[in-house]
Amino acid sequence: MSTEVIMPRLGEGVIEGLIAKWLKQEGEQVTQYEPLLEIETDKVTTEATAEVAGTLLKIMVPEGETVEVGTVLAYIGEPGEEVTVEAGKEPAAQPTPAEARPAARVNGGRQPADHKEKETAGTEMATGRVERVSRGPFPAKISPVVARMAAEHDLDLDRIEGTGRGGRITKKDVQAYLETRPVEKKAPEKEPVTPVVREQPVPQPAPQVVAPGEIMPLSNIRRSIAEHMVRSKATSPHVTTVFEVDFSAIMAHRQEHKAAFAQDGARLTFTAYIVAAIAESLKQHPLVNSSWHEKGILLKKEINVGMAAAVPEGLIVPVIKGADGYNLLGLARVINDLTERARTGRLRPDDVQGGTFTLTNHGTSGSLFATPIINQPQCAILGMGIIEKRVVVVEDMIAIRPRAYVSLTFDHRILDGATGDGFMSTFKDILENW
Repeated sequence: MSTEVIMPRLGEGVIEGLIAKWLKQEGEQVTQYEPLLEIETDKVTTEATAEVAGTLLKIMVPEGETVEVGTVLAYIGEPGEEVTVEAGKEPAAQPTPAEARPAARVNGGRQPADHKEKETAGTEMATGRVERVSRGPFPAKISPVVARMAAEHDLDLDRIEGTGRGGRITKKDVQAYLETRPVEKKAPEKEPVTPVVREQPVPQPAPQVVAPGEIMPLSNIRRSIAEHMVRSKATSPHVTTVFEVDFSAIMAHRQEHKAAFAQDGARLTFTAYIVAAIAESLKQHPLVNSSWHEKGILLKKEINVGMAAAVPEGLIVPVIKGADGYNLLGLARVINDLTERARTGRLRPDDVQGGTFTLTNHGTSGSLFATPIINQPQCAILGMGIIEKRVVVVEDMIAIRPRAYVSLTFDHRILDGATGDGFMSTFKDILENW
């Protein structure tokens, strides 16, 4: 009897994925746990493996199509086995939560002045009363991403042709519609009647000049980054404080122990020290490990530190879950593993979710200091500048020390300057007295 290959649940809040590439074709043999296909979400591209060994009998979903979690993607069985397929078989419809419904028509197509997008524990919620004034009902199955895009661009989803199963509108359909929809022209206003002696020619507006160039298509990751950054700046009032940290103690400790770490299979980097200092500082200043909620400030119990990493497609933030539970060796191992898998495109969706605080090490490219954008719905992000030797005054003497500028950008709704500076003072003391 053939076995179904099901669209897996790729992480918390991930309800659909794009079939990026089939690694096996119909009729080919597959072994158990062998990579079968690549699935792309708006954050990562990951491989799905075969749960059983056999022959790939039939592929149900072609490359380039976006489907929901639980959809049958293919069948694996014995060579020559016939497959009985129910047409358009999909997972059972789930009740559409209020936050997943499109707010494409709010107050006649405009968001109310006090309408804000709220996020709690990675969940996006649309607020405001939704009025359906389109020609017909909205599709029963749309993702929160599609709902948000419809609200942001004031879209009538009845005008968009869905290419998903059962005519479901996908994120790709909305993006294609936005790129091709005609620009609506407003009717010209009537000019006031002015008595004139003779007819005057009506001046014509100068034609719009389009600069020559080439449109570079946006990848899912690039588009997701753009949406997230704009939303973050519109959501949180950003404030940045900058401290200078002396890395003399860290330099000495690393020089003494990096050979021993290498014997244990771990490369000891400065990032391990920085994450350790962040985790301890968050324990002493729990308000920094929080997020804004309409009912108050949500204090996070877990300390999950994200590390912003540059990849060819843009930027990705793998997360160290329970960072405060590791010693320095354990942190070094986890950081090595996440960094390597980020560079080779082997991160899983769960690897980039659940962060409560973010570190961005922009100093690797030579940057002195920066004012990073908060990774919503977190409270703060720490920017690490380049560590370089500088001339400083130490006890009335001129000395050369390895130092770096470290910035903390925080949500001013949650933290005041004194709290942010208190966190940074603790962080600085931990590193300078390692």
